[in-house]
Amino acid sequence: MVYCPECETDLDIDEDEVDEGAVVSCPECGADFEVITVNPVELKKVGEDEVEEDEDEEDDREKPKPYALIFGTVWDPDGHPLYGVKVKIRRADEKRAHWELYSNHTGEFAQRLPVGKADYIVWADVKGYKLPSGRQLKPGPEVTVHIDDDERSDIGLHLDW
Repeated sequence: MVYCPECETDLDIDEDEVDEGAVVSCPECGADFEVITVNPVELKKVGEDEVEEDEDEEDDREKPKPYALIFGTVWDPDGHPLYGVKVKIRRADEKRAHWELYSNHTGEFAQRLPVGKADYIVWADVKGYKLPSGRQLKPGPEVTVHIDDDERSDIGLHLDW
């Protein structure tokens, strides 16, 4: 016996008389079903796509938390990007750096920050940093970044001789 998945009425379907892909209707509720398998008989409501199941799975997943982003580039005095420079970031109302990171091969760095109004101070720490030419760099001015919400702020850190 095969029952209607909607109203549980006996559909009076014989496994030998139905083929996969056939559409059967419930005489009680009028719903249409596609035969998925014949032994045993499995039915799927016509119009129910697997896409809907995927959407349900997406709804169950935890959504990523929003964040702010400071993205920047470290520049030497001649305007060339610098690799491997330590960059420090702190909230304006704190004294010590909360985040430390290094510039990549194109002189760029990026740091995620919590969402919300805050001011951040960003600077390059060149202690122990050596250029291939042997010249010594001096840190440039600190950069103040104001964040209001989940946004990106692009900055440049310019170093001195």
